[in-house]
Amino acid sequence: MKIGIEVVAASGSGVLHELTGAIARFGGDISSVEIVEEKPPRSQVVFEIDLPGDPDELFAALRELSIVERATRVETMQSVYGKRIIIAGGGAQVGQVALGAIAEADRHNLRGEHISVDTIPLVGERELAAAVRGAARLPRVKAIVLAGSLMGGEIEQAAREVRGRGLLVVSLNMAGSVPEAADLVVTDPVQAGVMTVMIVADTAKFSLDRLKRRVF
Repeated sequence: MKIGIEVVAASGSGVLHELTGAIARFGGDISSVEIVEEKPPRSQVVFEIDLPGDPDELFAALRELSIVERATRVETMQSVYGKRIIIAGGGAQVGQVALGAIAEADRHNLRGEHISVDTIPLVGERELAAAVRGAARLPRVKAIVLAGSLMGGEIEQAAREVRGRGLLVVSLNMAGSVPEAADLVVTDPVQAGVMTVMIVADTAKFSLDRLKRRVF
């Protein structure tokens, strides 16, 4: 079973080693770990793990560790926030894409999906390229929408890199070379948000593979 564990423990060297060691002894396969807050003398660490056995035994073992103040079972981020869509670019375009994405996500979330939408208004080739590459390192991200009037150069290279790692890249129909590197190009920003959610959602009868063209 997949479970979430929130641990409040002493901060300092070797703490993560002790916690992961206890999880490993019970056959737990860690899929995600995040140090949410570290304010000496305490740190808050959240794990998401696949556990083959009884979780109560693992929690008992964690609580016996001298460094652990509290160990609590929590909902996994997958079950709460689900799939993530990142929208990056100019503020006005980002807002319009988010309008479509949030409205469409709401429709699917009412039918049992869990899709969340994140936005980051940014300017600058270097900053946007870093955001694109960073999206591929974030947990649960399924797609990034590049919303702007002009993008190319290093941003295009970053888009090709994350596509190669399985991340869906949607671009507004803009000047520059980024549209050439995207999976899908949409002129209307609201429609770009709607279509991105439809591709990501399991409850939508929509497939990128069935499209006869990629520019709309």
